[in-house]
Amino acid sequence: MARRSLGPAFGWLWGAYAVSTMGTWLAFDAFSLVAILALHAGPAEVATLSAAGLAVGAVAAVPLGPWMEFRRKRPVMMSMDLIRFAALMTIPAAFALGVLSFAQLLVVSVIVAAADITFRAASGACVKSLVRPDGLLLANGWLESTTWTASVLGPPLGGLCIGVFGPVTTMLADAVSYLLSAAGLRMIGGREPAPPRPGTPQPRPAGPRPAAPVRSGVSRLRRAELLDGWRHILASPALRPLFFNVLIANGLVMATAPLLATFMLGRLGFRPWEYGLAFAGPCLGGLAGSRLARPLAARFGQHRLMIVTGALRTCWLVGLALIRPGLPGLLLVMGVELGLISTAGIFNPLYVTYRLEHTPTDRVARTLSAWSVSTKLATAALTAVWGIVAVATSLRIAIALAGLLALPAPLLLPRREPAPLPAAEPARSRP
Repeated sequence: MARRSLGPAFGWLWGAYAVSTMGTWLAFDAFSLVAILALHAGPAEVATLSAAGLAVGAVAAVPLGPWMEFRRKRPVMMSMDLIRFAALMTIPAAFALGVLSFAQLLVVSVIVAAADITFRAASGACVKSLVRPDGLLLANGWLESTTWTASVLGPPLGGLCIGVFGPVTTMLADAVSYLLSAAGLRMIGGREPAPPRPGTPQPRPAGPRPAAPVRSGVSRLRRAELLDGWRHILASPALRPLFFNVLIANGLVMATAPLLATFMLGRLGFRPWEYGLAFAGPCLGGLAGSRLARPLAARFGQHRLMIVTGALRTCWLVGLALIRPGLPGLLLVMGVELGLISTAGIFNPLYVTYRLEHTPTDRVARTLSAWSVSTKLATAALTAVWGIVAVATSLRIAIALAGLLALPAPLLLPRREPAPLPAAEPARSRP
């Protein structure tokens, strides 16, 4: 019923998002698994694949935000789906032919990372154009709950598929999911209105055209547009503190993920199914949190709830430093992850809605692209740094340090509730 109230266009968008998200979580950590199982890569190569793919893909996506801002978003999203499908399909093909290499994995990971960032930025702008302003939180809650559902079901099913059918199976499924996503986006139908471009040149008078000055002006405009997303974020008193909070809090959580995996599967002797259970089970808390976000916001206020859950989500990480072997340690990880993921499940749709409400319609794609690029780069950098910290100290100390540094991150959340930008009616597709 909730999806129906958001309109059939959002229903198709949600369907495309659901199938591609399920494919992504089915292929959770697929690049690392293929490198280990198919190419027998060592820890250094796996770390390089993870960090380099993320960082280089983010840098490659920088010019794509301004590029897509003044283009129709659904064709951009379909193009990114098809690019990811084509890139990922080369891996099972190369594996079947016996020519798969580490270099190919690295190149494909960069292409997929850049396409992911571009797709996410375009999809945020698409949601804002398809959904009325008073339905944004509901729409983002549906998307968030879909993510958590896929995160519960995908990794265990993916592990089973790899065990039965081989290491590239989930990557093949992920590729097909992007093809289905593109088909779902195509089913939205109608003709998406072209976004107006500010400063469009007026028709020139008859006579010779001064080519060089015009090209120079366009070149300067495009160079300036590359940084427009960051300019808007840093100049906005509503978005700037939230931006740095997300960079620090999310980056520290993600930086501890490979350390925790090494700690649990290596030194503490947990089995792979126990490790998967420790994270898949608590994702149910994320699903519940995402469904509760809207009713809780209606009762306590959207901004107040965002501040409270944004603070609560950072207080759990330090508990992972206390993990011990055996069932008590497994229950500790599940409890900590349940608290962290549940509060994040409430916080995420609130902050995504808040970000859209404080971004002008003609800057959404650039702003979300800049946000995603910054998040990916910060995560890659913090992951590399925490790997060095773990080598210099210990895995337990590195995890504890990340948890302690995350505790003051809520001080960066926007304490006052700025007035949202004037709401624009969602654009309607022309038949």
